[in-house]
Amino acid sequence: MPTHTPPKQVVILGASGGIGAALVQHYAAQPDVETVHAVSRRGDTPAAGSVVPHAADITDEASLIALADALEAPDLIILATGILSDGTALRPEKSLKQQSLPAFEQVFAVNTFGPAMAACHLIPRMPRDRRTIFTALSARVGSISDNGLGGWHAYRASKAALNMLLRNYAIEMARLNPDFVCAGLHPGTVDTDLSRPFSRAVPEGKLFTPAYAADCLAGVIAGLSPENSGMVFDWAGKPVPA
Repeated sequence: MPTHTPPKQVVILGASGGIGAALVQHYAAQPDVETVHAVSRRGDTPAAGSVVPHAADITDEASLIALADALEAPDLIILATGILSDGTALRPEKSLKQQSLPAFEQVFAVNTFGPAMAACHLIPRMPRDRRTIFTALSARVGSISDNGLGGWHAYRASKAALNMLLRNYAIEMARLNPDFVCAGLHPGTVDTDLSRPFSRAVPEGKLFTPAYAADCLAGVIAGLSPENSGMVFDWAGKPVPA
């Protein structure tokens, strides 16, 4: 992938999470970035240098509307949000008998409905006269053709639905801005609260630090072009099949 002009106005939702916080640090260290809007539910990311904290909940549409009103022409938006388990009742299903409506509602609210509402209110704030990028953390397990294990029903389904939405946004926005890019990003298995309970079987060298994952994802983002719009890429820049 070629490297394009760096973004100046970066918005990162999920800034208090492991990958989100690392992405904030990465972009805050880039000399061409003017502002990093660090968005979390509490808005407690320290304001320093180019970092501006914001409070917004991806599952609260009113807070997303307020966030959109506070932004001016972001050229890169990253949704570093997601849920797999909550450490108590919510856990990935190993059997169809373990499925429950509350689990589906909770997982889809964060992994699918929240990103949809974020796109609804934030993408219209992006410029239409130059290259802009809207990305969201997806997962390889959201690939239908690559699914050979089954299980994890709510999580897989929520990410597959997210990937479809990203494809839809790519098609629609290409009519308004030929330089718009919308893509999903698979960060690999990262040592964060989301994946830690399920990382024991990860081969040596395949459990990434948040900082390493953030650097890899930023490199992938830098190389995205309109012809990549609507696709999902892993941390190494390789396409994830639909």
